[in-house]
Parts: sequence; structure tokens; C-alpha cells
Amino acid sequence: MAALFGISAAAGAQTQDAAADPLDNANVVWNSPSKDHTGSMPIGNGDVGMNVWVEPNGDLLLLLSKTDAWSEKGELLKLGRVRVSFSPNPLKGAAPFEQTLRLRPGEILIRAGAPGNEIAVRLWVDANRPVIRLEAHSTAAFEAKAELELWRTGKRTGPPRPICSHPDTVLENRPDRIVWHHRNETSVWTDNLTFQGLGDFIPRSSDPLLHRTFGGCIEGKGLVGEDSTTLRSAEARKRFVLSVHVFCDRTETADAWEEGLDCLVAENNTVALDAAREAHRAWWEAFWNRSWIRITGSEQAETVSRAYALQRWINACGGRGRAAIKFNGSIFSVGQDDIRRGRIGVDDPDYRRWGGRYWWQNTRLPYWPMLACGDYDLMLPLFDMVKAMIPLLKHRTNVWFDHDGAFINETVYFWGMLRNYDYGVAYDERLEKGLPTGELIGRGAQFIRLEYTASPELMAMMLDYYDHTRDENFLRETLLPMCDALLTFWDEHYETDDAGHMILYPAQALETYWDAENPAPDVAGLKCVLARLLDLPETATGAARKRFWKKLSAKVPPLPMEEKDGKERLAAAKEIHGETRNAENPELYAVFPFRLYGVGKPDLEMARHTFETRRVKGHWGWVQCDVQAAYLGLTKTAANGVAYRARTKDEASRFPAFWGPNADWIPDQCHGGNMMMGLEAMLMQADGDRILLMPAWPTDWDVDFKLHAPAGTVVRGTVKDGKIVSVTTDPVGRAKDIATP
Repeated sequence: MAALFGISAAAGAQTQDAAADPLDNANVVWNSPSKDHTGSMPIGNGDVGMNVWVEPNGDLLLLLSKTDAWSEKGELLKLGRVRVSFSPNPLKGAAPFEQTLRLRPGEILIRAGAPGNEIAVRLWVDANRPVIRLEAHSTAAFEAKAELELWRTGKRTGPPRPICSHPDTVLENRPDRIVWHHRNETSVWTDNLTFQGLGDFIPRSSDPLLHRTFGGCIEGKGLVGEDSTTLRSAEARKRFVLSVHVFCDRTETADAWEEGLDCLVAENNTVALDAAREAHRAWWEAFWNRSWIRITGSEQAETVSRAYALQRWINACGGRGRAAIKFNGSIFSVGQDDIRRGRIGVDDPDYRRWGGRYWWQNTRLPYWPMLACGDYDLMLPLFDMVKAMIPLLKHRTNVWFDHDGAFINETVYFWGMLRNYDYGVAYDERLEKGLPTGELIGRGAQFIRLEYTASPELMAMMLDYYDHTRDENFLRETLLPMCDALLTFWDEHYETDDAGHMILYPAQALETYWDAENPAPDVAGLKCVLARLLDLPETATGAARKRFWKKLSAKVPPLPMEEKDGKERLAAAKEIHGETRNAENPELYAVFPFRLYGVGKPDLEMARHTFETRRVKGHWGWVQCDVQAAYLGLTKTAANGVAYRARTKDEASRFPAFWGPNADWIPDQCHGGNMMMGLEAMLMQADGDRILLMPAWPTDWDVDFKLHAPAGTVVRGTVKDGKIVSVTTDPVGRAKDIATP
């Protein structure tokens, strides 16, 4: 095919040429159209995204998404779908065809057609503004058409009641534009707070769903309106540019939203296309140059290397918005069949298993590997989302438990509350029955009723973020105030025994043991967080906080221990009552995420024995065996687990990094996050000032890497045949802290 856009036909293909860009090895190249949405490629700018595919009839489909497109019910919706067609259409039939995801410049390039009738389509989501660009070039003049397709055309009922979802609106008489939106004229938020006894908080805040309006504007030079949902070329041309401007805001009226959209369109159009594309590519160039892990030596190693790059791409495409990454598909779910729930053949692109809420045990997993990547900007939406919850969570603790502090449930809407069904009986009815107002007793809530592990793990993650960035403003404005609220809950919520230790009961150990005393994840988390907080300089924290942390640290009970096969090991809890429910190993939270045990630390053999005798073994979804094996220096187990993840995707999806569904959904961000974290921990572990290289690295995986460590440190190195060929640090003085097992 000709070099349209100045790009040769081989530019997007994978290559083993050492002189080529090594990132090109991770590019995804398809040589045929896809049958439907299951054959889509993901692309985005961190907030706005789309799934892209070409169907056998030659139509190009764009399924649009945004990180904050929350419905009346708190479900994350798609924006709509755009169908683009050309005439004549080289994308149709048996003509030469190539669709390439090009990671370095952050674009999808589609080329098709026989000589004399070639077309090239470049798609990108501007890294610096909320607009999608489609550039189509051909060697011969052609016509183009773009149609908006919507499926929310009527009211939808269903849980949570009494709120229903409203249809989308297409605005009429907008010359040479398609303009549409979904507007929340109702909201579940007020009912949600009232049902759970927090109605008096409503006047203190504002409804985050009510009047939220999201949609966009489609336009393009040389395209005229055929009707309210269709643009068509006025004449045949060799080049067309289609722009989709995406906008979400909470406004008092729909007209005010459109005024905001008009301003956004005007602002986007002030930047020349070539200049915007150059700046877009510069952002992606800087992103890819932050860090990398490039592995060679075997087919298995190269599969892992590619999977790592593609998962990082998905993180970046959906991780810079106004809400945290959704574990169950990010913004790239397409609504395919869900056999597990008997949902087959339903055309609903909004569907995702587990809905719009956040499960902490799943949400956290894409975020831990961002530290070593240096992708700190991608972590902030998670911290900001939880920080915004804190005033409501503090009020809830006071109402439910009559003490201060805040806690984070395992499952929450983005504003911090449980779904009403998970909460159980309405608050007023509880009071009438004399039920404990803070105990969740709903049929659907037993699995998360007393799980508070999100609080210590979030604090541990924020401490890592601060250790890496040394962002004093983050310490002062976010980390310390959030720790104040979260730790106060633990200090005031539990009674103490004769030794002065907290009795963490009633409690549970993750979703596996619903009735447990002193669960290991909570004990390990508190020990980890408080020790690290006490290491912070008093000049930054203040003396009062230091005294409080020291007092609370003395109240934390010992880690629970037990005997297994004649040897001591970590236990899931001090006491477990009732049956085993889910597939988790709570005792191993002392290895990861809380890192009390591992390579170079005391009692390594005891921790390894705990791992080897664990109940749940697996390398899929949110199961963390490969990550924990890496921290324990168990090379074979870690490498096999990471390799298994890298080659195990959803069978129905064409894209090689659409993992799942596992226990979650597609693409499963828990699965990909664990794969990234496991690989990084195999190669490098940072603990205080120490930087440990190759604690669990297989000798037959050669690697070139650039990773980030605490204190603003960047480590670059090359490993061949199991030996370090070169390693450098920036700053240079950190080289003294490099160690190997």
C-alpha cells in the first residue's frame, strides 16, 4: 500500500530489527476486519476513549466513552456510537487491509485498498483536550458519511428503584453538526443517603448525579447535515477530517450545557490540527520514555513484555479522568454476552458485570504498578475520588457509630456510599427494630459487611506515592488529613483487651471469612501504615500526630499466627467463626500489599511456608499469587504466573490485552494490574532506601528496563543470562542503595 500520511506500510508492523523502535514489538496489527464489537481496539487520552473496529461491510465503528459519564443510577454509561462509511469503500471486501495500534504516537492507523483506490484512516484522542480526531486520506476522491447511533431511546426501569434511566436527546436544527447528550433529570443520590440514615447531610453537599449531562458534537470540514444524526460529504474529496468533541458537566439547564459545549468546540478548534497532533505525540513520547520493561530471550518472555506494554497503554487511555479506573472494563467494555448471568444476545453497550460501583480489592490493582512506571499522574484520580468522599464518610461514622473518624467500605458508589441493597433494611426501620445502625445486614451485603481493609491499603499506597514523589503539598493537603480521619476510626471503633490491644471484632478477613477476630489484612495494614507514618519527620507531621500514631501503634494486636505441617505460619485471623466463603488468602496480605515479609527481611522462610501452604492458588483476576511469590523471591512461581496472565485473555475478544472475564468483566483490570505488579516485583523491589534488583528474575529472560523508585529515583539497567550488564541511577548518589539478593 502507498505511504499515505507519510507512513510506509511496514511502519506499524511488529519487527525484531534491533535498530527499530523496540516499542513497535508491542503494536497490534490486524489484517482483516472484525465481525463485531468483540473485535475492537482501545484508544483514549485518559478521560475520553473509544473502542474502534471495522466491520466486514467496510463500516468503521467508534464506541465512545468518558470516565465521568455517570447515569441517574450511578452507572458508567457509554456516550454513543459513531458509524463512518466511505464511497467507494476500500475497507470492504477482500481488498488489502491493515489496522494497527501504534503505541508510540498514540494512534490507530487503518489502511486498505488496491493500488489506485487506497485509503488511510488515522484515529487519535487528543492527549491534551477532549476531542477525537479521524483523518481519512485517499489516492482518489471519495465520499464520507458519519452517523450517530444511540440505543437509550426510552425510559429504563430496574434497580436501584425508584429511579429510572432516561433516554438520550439529539438536538435538532444544528446546521452541519450532530449534537446530543444524556441528562440526569433524576438521581439516586438523595434516596441513597436518606435510606441509610444520612439525610441531614444532603443540605451540606450537592448531588453529584443530578443534572450531570454528557454527550458531544460531531463536525468536520466538508461535511454537511443530512438529518439530526447524520453528516455527509458535500462533494467527493481526497481528504476528510471528522472531529468528535466530548463534554460532561453539571448544569442547571440543558441549554447551559450546550453553551459550555460550544465554548469547548471553539477552544479545541483554535489549535491547528497539525500542531495539536504534534503536541499529542509529544505527550505519548514522554509517557513511553518514563519507563519500560522490554524482555527478550524466549517466546514466553516476549509475550510478557508485550502484555506489560499493552496493559500500561490501557491504564493511560482510561486513567487520567475525573474518576478512578473501573476494574470491570475500564472505559473499554463493549457489553458482550454474560453467560454467567444468562445474559446472551442483548445489545446493550452499557452493560458490565458488577455495575457502576467500585470494589476496593479490585480497584487498587491497576494502581500499585503505576509507582514503578512513574505514572504518578494516573494515580491522582483515585486519591482525589476518595478524598472527596471523606466529609460524608466522617458524618456517616458519627451517625452510625457515635464516634469520630471515617472508614471506606469494600464496595462504594463514587461518592462513598453503599448501594441500598447492600446496606439492607432502611435506617428508620432499623431504629424501630433496635438493630445496630452501623452493621450491614442486607442479604447482598454479608460478603462485605465488616470489611474495612480499604482504609489501611489506601494509606499505604499514598505513602508510597509520597515516598516516590516527595510532593510536600500532597503530604500536607491529602495524605495527612486522610490518615487523620481513617486512623481515628480504628482508634475509636474497637475496645481493648487487658494488654491494651484492640480487639478487632466484629470483623471479617476480606470476603473469605465473614466472622473473624483480628483479621490479618487489617492488623498487617495498621502495622505497616503506622510504622511508616512514624518514620516521617516531625517537622512535616507535627508533634500531636506523632503522639497519636505512637499510641495507636501500641494498640495494634500481634499478627495472628498458627501451625501448619509442624511449622509456624501466618494465619488469616486470630479466630475464625463460621464457614469459608471466597477465594482469597488473607494471611498473605502481610507479604503484599503490606510488605512486612519478603526478600531481605526477617522470617522469610516462615513467610514462604505460609505461601506454599496457602489455600487458594491461581494466577487470574484479582488472585495475587504471582505478586506475593515475587516479593518472597520464588522465581519459578512468579514467572510462570506472570506468563500465564500475559497469554490468558478473553476468548471472545480479539484484542490481546482484553483479559477476563474471570470473576469480574472484560477487560479485567485486576488481571492486568496483577500481571504488571508481579513483573515489576520480580525485577525490582524498593523498601525504604534499599533498591533490590532481580529478587525473583529468571535467568532465561533478558531485559532492558527503566523503572522508578522512592526519592525521585530512576533506575536503568540491562540484564543478560541472569547477570546485570549495566545499571545506572538518577540521581547518581542512589547507586549506593542498589543491592541484589
